Amino acid sequence: MKIRNIISFFGLLTMMACEPEMESFKPSPGDADFSTMVAVGNSLTAGFADGELYRSAQQNSYPNIVAQQLKHAGGGDFIQPLMKDEYGFGNRLVLDVIDGMLTPVPAGKQVNPDNLLSIYDEKGPFNNFGIPHAKADHLLVPGYGFLNPYFGRFAKNVNTSTVLNDAMIVEPTFFLLWIGNNDVLNYAIHGGEGETITNVEYFSKIIESIISLLAENNAPGAVANIPDITVIPFFTTIPSIGLVLTESQASELNLVYKDFPHIEFKAGQNGFVVTDAEAQGQIRQLTANELLLLSVPPDSMQYAGWGSMKPIPLQYYLSEQQIENVRETVDQYNSFIRKITGDMNLAFVDVNTPLKNAETGIIFDGVSFTTKFVTGGVFSLDGIHLTARGNAIVANEFIDAINKKYGSSVPKTSVTEFQGVIFP
Repeated sequence: MKIRNIISFFGLLTMMACEPEMESFKPSPGDADFSTMVAVGNSLTAGFADGELYRSAQQNSYPNIVAQQLKHAGGGDFIQPLMKDEYGFGNRLVLDVIDGMLTPVPAGKQVNPDNLLSIYDEKGPFNNFGIPHAKADHLLVPGYGFLNPYFGRFAKNVNTSTVLNDAMIVEPTFFLLWIGNNDVLNYAIHGGEGETITNVEYFSKIIESIISLLAENNAPGAVANIPDITVIPFFTTIPSIGLVLTESQASELNLVYKDFPHIEFKAGQNGFVVTDAEAQGQIRQLTANELLLLSVPPDSMQYAGWGSMKPIPLQYYLSEQQIENVRETVDQYNSFIRKITGDMNLAFVDVNTPLKNAETGIIFDGVSFTTKFVTGGVFSLDGIHLTARGNAIVANEFIDAINKKYGSSVPKTSVTEFQGVIFP
């Protein structure tokens, strides 16, 4: 009796083990056709990182990550205009230990001239049309490859091609679009000096033209909005009130600025001194709400007295008014992007929210990610562009939006399988 009961017990376990607990995940394209995808945008689409476009960073671009996941649901090959090596045009930054501190420094490798050569006949046509430095209207400019070597190296015809026309050569059945960041970023990274923000009305017309071309023949696609650039490390790493003084140092500087009563120093944290044409004596101190840019030459602050004995020039900070100009414009850009994607029945990708949330921390697979420079995991060594992990986060946002809009079942990627900043 006992033996029979034991046999029956194990038989029951066997039956239970054979019964699936839940329906397995089955990738599906839903209402979309992913067989030929094209991605259009700027450096964020290209995979630009650490101040340069280089081979492994391109391989970890957000659209390439999306493309690999789409293969589970009928996606085809995704051909990128890869650089020949890890140095691109020679501006790549790497992390090194300088005077006991982790510091981004030039990689220092001689530029491979093959990176400058046209590769269209060798590898094209391509699927990734992320063009570093491109503003929205640049995508429609004939001969833009002659003006921008990043596009020139893989344009079908450097003298006549537009980015959009070349993108359409593969006859895409699906597209990704993330453009417009540089229309406001160029103004911000120069402290509002020598650059302007693209007019909202003009920007809207250009975006509508771009989407109309990509979506011709009712091709489905996904369009992303623009992040709030004022929360990225390029603008938040150096505190505007980061001039830390002893009591004696504060007293000495108060003597230096005795003729400027609106400038006052104390022991502890102080606002850096900057140039401002509208301030008394054309100088003042930064407030806690203003942003000092990562482009400030560190040697100038450490050894030449910038921010204390000498005012920091205009192009190295954003005033409160300039910050408001940037944020207001981004909000208006994003409102139009959301509207036009809705009007054209496309997937809307909210990249702004997760990247903004990363300012205080977001968690994937038990790992925390932030916008903190170097150690946060999301942004690369230039403080503007994403790491491979940052691109994986963006790729998953695209996949979520695509699945929601088109009823597809595309699996997301694992963010922690990708690398953040590479440490020495």
